[in-house]
Amino acid sequence: MPRALWRGAISFGLVYVPVELHTAARENTLPLHMLDSRDFAPVGYTRINKRTGKEVDWNHVVKGYEYKKGDFVALTDADFKHANVKASETIAIDTFCDAGEIPTIYYDKPYYLAPSKGAGKVYSLLRQALEATGKVAVATFVMHQREHLCIVAPRGQVLVLQTLRFSDEVLAAIDVETDGKVTSAELSMAKSLVNSMEGKFSPARFKDTYRADLKRRVQEKIKRKETHSLDSEMPESEQRPKAQVIDLMEALKASLGKKSGAAARRVAPKKAAKSRKRA
Repeated sequence: MPRALWRGAISFGLVYVPVELHTAARENTLPLHMLDSRDFAPVGYTRINKRTGKEVDWNHVVKGYEYKKGDFVALTDADFKHANVKASETIAIDTFCDAGEIPTIYYDKPYYLAPSKGAGKVYSLLRQALEATGKVAVATFVMHQREHLCIVAPRGQVLVLQTLRFSDEVLAAIDVETDGKVTSAELSMAKSLVNSMEGKFSPARFKDTYRADLKRRVQEKIKRKETHSLDSEMPESEQRPKAQVIDLMEALKASLGKKSGAAARRVAPKKAAKSRKRA
């Protein structure tokens, strides 16, 4: 098992579940570097003392809070560790609720929770209790010098911890303008289109095509030996079409017609197979 990011215990009532926190997601990004366009030399990040203009070694870097303009209080690792010892060692469950009560805008990052040695039974008890009641646990804990709001939920045989944004981190909804009133006919056709595209969520069906296309462009440049050129714009043939003003009803009709045609093509082979079988 990979190294745990955090160790502590889930606490609810008088029950403690010793657990370890592990990464449950990863970002598939291309490892791009910053380069100087003149000679393609790497451009690095430098820690500069704004008073002297000289580079600062990591050994001399500390974290500080500016309590008034130009005046700071330095904080050490011990300050962060002992600010709230209980919070830094415990996932304290506050309440249990239905997952549907939490707006998706609050969801942040997922982690796996694994039971510490000897905690398998009490870990399983909590997982099964959540599964049986259909609830998730809303809790708080401290990791990486920051307090997190989170939920703990069952996923198969494991518990998943999903960090949430605090309410003051979610911005108020933006003002939007609508272009005219939607007619009942348009709404009816839109609902028909939604229903025709209904299906089960299957994450494996979706791939990061943008990343794949970008890697393809990289390989093409390597083959053409364009290893020291910078393209500021796409070739004309590869530019995406600009947005156009369309007739909403016509677009809905065309979309429904496309879905109907696809459905008919899926059914046709089945009918042909039955005909051959009867013959």
